[in-house]
Amino acid sequence: MSQLSKEDKIQIISSHKRNLEYRKYGLELDKLQENAKATPNTDLISTFQSSIAEIEDQVAVLDQELASVNALAEEE
Repeated sequence: MSQLSKEDKIQIISSHKRNLEYRKYGLELDKLQENAKATPNTDLISTFQSSIAEIEDQVAVLDQELASVNALAEEE
């Protein structure tokens, strides 16, 4: 049994999600900057897009975990 309260778990999950959103936004800006170049590096743009997709998958998993934690009784 975890020593963490339901609220602790929610805060940790939310913090992880926020960090992923910061990283995702940074990658989106990197992609925009690369696209603004006279000769964009398509490999780099593809890498940014792949990284963004991975982050979206990670956020989805955290959303599932958050739903599970929210369904817990308070004393868990």
